[in-house]
Amino acid sequence: MSRSGDLSDAPAPFVQHLRELRRRVGIALAAVVVGAVITFVWCDNLIALLRAPLDDTPLYFVGVGDAFGIRMQLSLIGGVALAMPIWLWQAWAFVRPGLTESERRAARPWIPLALILFVIGVAVAWIVLPFAVSFLLSFATDDLTPLIAADRYFGFVGSLMLVFGLATEYPILLVFLSRVGVVTSAKLRRWRRNALVLAVVVGAFATPGTDLISPIVLSVVLYLLYELTIWLVRAGGR
Repeated sequence: MSRSGDLSDAPAPFVQHLRELRRRVGIALAAVVVGAVITFVWCDNLIALLRAPLDDTPLYFVGVGDAFGIRMQLSLIGGVALAMPIWLWQAWAFVRPGLTESERRAARPWIPLALILFVIGVAVAWIVLPFAVSFLLSFATDDLTPLIAADRYFGFVGSLMLVFGLATEYPILLVFLSRVGVVTSAKLRRWRRNALVLAVVVGAFATPGTDLISPIVLSVVLYLLYELTIWLVRAGGR
């Protein structure tokens, strides 16, 4: 009887993990809110920066609340970007207690590397953006005059940067799978052709808009990261 009572009184490990996960997610979401507030304060500067590829082409909005909605949209995207270090740290803090000391040492460098990969992805998107915009606007004629909606333009820009930033994180997943014995460098080398096809498919469907430049660049970046992953996995003895 007492044994049953002890078991019922003891907190279930699953419930403890669930509470810890909820706490970590709550901190990460709070970081997004703080980042969104910071972005909102500097939103006018951000708008001027992001619309630079349009040169003198004006942006329009038609709804009464569209200008405010655009600022909220950019603030949310900026909040996610600024909160990325907090998200990564909270993810690490959640999984860290379940790792051995050797696993912690092996995984620790990947936290800053994940942030670096995200920044690289966003930077590549920023470099690609003017070429993508120029390509799309090059089809304008006297009979097809651009009247660009501001909300759609900034949605395109924000989506492009998030797609590039998040897509460049996948080497971390492959390295993790190599650590648990799911993949090896030999398997990754055999999958090169499939990886190339998948990179092209992801580049074609993940990028917003209808330009040809951003899908090609994303596909190339994804495949180059795949080759980098093979080297990293092999360097780790797998």
